[in-house]
Amino acid sequence: MEKITGLHILLVDDEPHILRSLSRALRSDQYTIHTAQSGHDALDVLAHEPIDVVVTDKNMPGMTGNELLAIIAEDYPDTIRIMLTAFTEQAALIDAINQGKVWGYLQKPWENDNLRITIEQALQTKMLIAERNMLRASLKRYKREHRSQFQRFIGSSLAMQVVYKAIDKAAPSRANVFITGPSGTGKELAAEAIHNLSPRRDQELICINCAAIPSELMESEIFGHVKGAFSGATNNRDGAASLADGGTLFLDEIGEMDMALQAKILRFIQTGTFQRVGSGKTERVDVRFVCATNRNPLEAIEQQLLREDLFYRLNVIAIDMPALCERDQDPLQIALFYLNKYSELENKLFVGFSKRAEQLILNYGWPGNVRQLENLIHSAVVMSDGPMVSEETLMQQLHLKPDESLFIPKEKQQSTPAVQRAIVSNTESVDQSTGMNIIPLSEVERFAIEQALQVCDDNVVKAAGLLEVSPSTLYRKIQKWEPS
Repeated sequence: MEKITGLHILLVDDEPHILRSLSRALRSDQYTIHTAQSGHDALDVLAHEPIDVVVTDKNMPGMTGNELLAIIAEDYPDTIRIMLTAFTEQAALIDAINQGKVWGYLQKPWENDNLRITIEQALQTKMLIAERNMLRASLKRYKREHRSQFQRFIGSSLAMQVVYKAIDKAAPSRANVFITGPSGTGKELAAEAIHNLSPRRDQELICINCAAIPSELMESEIFGHVKGAFSGATNNRDGAASLADGGTLFLDEIGEMDMALQAKILRFIQTGTFQRVGSGKTERVDVRFVCATNRNPLEAIEQQLLREDLFYRLNVIAIDMPALCERDQDPLQIALFYLNKYSELENKLFVGFSKRAEQLILNYGWPGNVRQLENLIHSAVVMSDGPMVSEETLMQQLHLKPDESLFIPKEKQQSTPAVQRAIVSNTESVDQSTGMNIIPLSEVERFAIEQALQVCDDNVVKAAGLLEVSPSTLYRKIQKWEPS
């Protein structure tokens, strides 16, 4: 058994010669030995020293061993408790063990070897208890931090945990936030979560989609206008800047905004002031800015679609929304959520997805991300009768052909390609001029893909990430390997 050192043992007995004998027997084991001649002295030692194991006599004047261990069990529950007892006291000892006061016992007279073994086992138990407590604490922390739902988000993947933590940290501050990510990944939901978790939650969150409003109307939409400012301006009108005073202004797809207006937005951010269209009066508001784009911001700057100074003014806190294909098991969790939602909305009974349908949901690339998945599930509910959504229904809605099934049996994924056989048996074709083994490139590719699948426990999306290809590319190649 592996020796445990650096731990503290307390020996308790009212007879000094027994304490000396116990101490001598354990001296070679490199433990720190403490002694006490009464229960009260033992409690004093426990109050000042990190005791791991207590060995106490049962019969002592004043406070008995049973009484001492009962107190230790209550006040120091992780301390291992051992009783020294005579053979005639077995009944009382068993009662103490059953009550949880005693971990083990040593009979008088004891054998030194048995004493050392018992102590070593007790210390091993102490270490296991400590590890168990650490694991419990880690599990509690993990459950507290690892969320399967957050605000209006659904998903427990590691990628989303990063997003949740970023929102948690960003929300209480006054800092501007810049959100990036493909269309359909939930950038507006992230802005909403930031607002709802911020001190501004009781004020307005105003959302403007810069791609959905004609450029000639955008300035009025943001800053408002006065009567007569332009043709059709029959009344004064508040813009998003005024409506968001004290709250949050979310500018989605800011890279679609006219560059001249971006300059005015920059000044608005810097000064907190603006002028309505057609007005010479300067107004001041208190607005927090959250902006988003589905473009790469640096590429947008390079293409002169986004002002560099505006980007860096907004990009105080950056949050990147992951594509759905990067979110492990989240697609299925999201699909089940929408299945329940639209089953109720359409007054239909659905209880889940077939196994093959689940596999399709997890393996599909989802170029339209969560928005595409939501629309697919709504369509499947409308177009089928349940109670299970089948693979065929989903394939029909995704316009996949029968031979494009994304159900991939594990036995198909784990077959041994020629390149692996060649490495082992050296039997592939040989180039006569060089004497080298020639392995077809397709087999090298297949070997790399199947190795990646094995490393990723058959998770196609993760394997695609390792191979730096899209999941759909892997699906097509795997399909080619299946026998016709």
